[in-house]
Amino acid sequence: MSAPRDTVGVVGLGAIGGAFAIRAAAAGHPVLALDPGERAEERLRQLLDLTPEARGRVRLVTGWEELAPAATVLEAVPERRDTKAEVLSALDAACPAGTVLACSAAALSLTGLAAASGRPDRLVGLHLALPTAGLAEIGRTVMTDDAALRQVRGLVEGIGLAQVTVGDRAGLISAALLFGFLNQAVTMYDQRLAGRDDIDAAMRYGCGLPLGPLELLDLIGTDTACDILDVLAARSGESAFQPARRLRHMSLAGLLGRKSGRGFYDYRGADGRTPAPEPAWPAATTDRAVRAVRSVGIVGTGTMATGIAEVFAKGGITTVLVGRTDERAKSAWEAVATSTARAVRRGKLTEADREAALERLAPTGELDQPADCDLVIEAIAEDLDVKKRLFRTLGGLCRPGALLATTTSSLPVIECGLASGRPEDVIGLHFFNPAPLMRLVEVIPSLATSPQHADTAKELCRSLGKHPVRCMDRPGFIVNALLFPYLNSAVRLTESHYADTDEIDDVMKRGCGYPLGPFELLDIIGLDISLSIQHVLHDADRHPRTVPAPLLGHLVAAGRAGRKSGAGFRVYG
Repeated sequence: MSAPRDTVGVVGLGAIGGAFAIRAAAAGHPVLALDPGERAEERLRQLLDLTPEARGRVRLVTGWEELAPAATVLEAVPERRDTKAEVLSALDAACPAGTVLACSAAALSLTGLAAASGRPDRLVGLHLALPTAGLAEIGRTVMTDDAALRQVRGLVEGIGLAQVTVGDRAGLISAALLFGFLNQAVTMYDQRLAGRDDIDAAMRYGCGLPLGPLELLDLIGTDTACDILDVLAARSGESAFQPARRLRHMSLAGLLGRKSGRGFYDYRGADGRTPAPEPAWPAATTDRAVRAVRSVGIVGTGTMATGIAEVFAKGGITTVLVGRTDERAKSAWEAVATSTARAVRRGKLTEADREAALERLAPTGELDQPADCDLVIEAIAEDLDVKKRLFRTLGGLCRPGALLATTTSSLPVIECGLASGRPEDVIGLHFFNPAPLMRLVEVIPSLATSPQHADTAKELCRSLGKHPVRCMDRPGFIVNALLFPYLNSAVRLTESHYADTDEIDDVMKRGCGYPLGPFELLDIIGLDISLSIQHVLHDADRHPRTVPAPLLGHLVAAGRAGRKSGAGFRVYG
């Protein structure tokens, strides 16, 4: 027979408090739940997604003194200092001296709240980044008693959560990294640099996130996000944490997300997930004819070039693969042959389809071979001067009206267009690596790109089984503009010695649901490439947040470029 579990108290049955109560009850703890709001009964009904046995362990209470039997009480009320201090003070008065108070603060000073609680040695931070988090950040102050810390650690372990213990710092790990990224996504949407659905799809398909940033804000609540950002901005002094205008206005207007029925999306439909229509931008294009693309030329023989060539050849399109020499082009063709053979072995492609795709793919060392193609894609080095020289040549070689595309991940499309002498024909098509597997393609028309070409590019991507998202011609487009400041912030966080790379990776994977931690991802991308993109972003906005973290530059200078060099933030055998 298992030992009886200690009673747990929870104050606040919002998303985090409710999730904690469910976990504790499911793990066998009696739970005393108090919600100061007017909808306590309703919230309790919503959170009781439990077995009948576990459901019987949760009891709604209405007075502070009823929480006295709890060994540990978690406050999970809004991120406002006065509100939390009032709750902690009430708990101090109602509970025995031995009761440990757990504080869910994401950004507020744990030290200040500990002092306000009346029992500073018995207060421990216990933060879940999301209701679905599989990891808790346990915060300690200089006043925290070791026995209280052990008690909270034991509770967290017993309810099935991993844990990282951290000190008192604004945002801990998860909020410090997550909310700057979310706030930047709102700013991107508010400035109409990309549409709501495209921003969310870009981060889901491009980075593997379980929810796009605007979807996640609807889950967290726009009011909660504003509260946390306000505290982060005040404590850190960083303007990047000042809540975006749209976020602030939505909070004031009661568009709080899922809990209010409307936020960035509308949840009032029968399925509870009906997107609210947003104003059409750019203008609808139904009156423009989309051109057929039957032949494609790809200039380049690197990983991206061969991956893109494979996509088009398997998609039934005649493809010319251009290298600097016939030998390099033939070697790139062989890389496609190897990749498609692997797909056959894995059951992703039939041998007949593989042979047909390879027959459609013609390698050549002559740049004029794709001159008559409907589309010519540049997939060479990420160097603007090199790309511009190629586009000057392509502008003269390719037939009038042919679409010319650059695969740049961060450089200005307009400059490639102007170099070609025919900017109306030039567009950005940013495929993600590995191109045969990644569904996302960022479609980037410049200010001069023909609307018909933009429509053609999007429809072409769809026909290839890709998910196109449209964004303005700005540094980093959608994914890199949001991803790399987040990665840079992670490097700065470890530079400060607040947490190490393993802890940060663990928090973002198990606490926030990211498929990879920031340092794992940096080593895969390549630290040299990451540093280059970070420089491009900073050159464009000159914002302190985008200044490349010094540690990133030091590792690159030392030859530690990531997995490809055998060492980056980690060493690979």
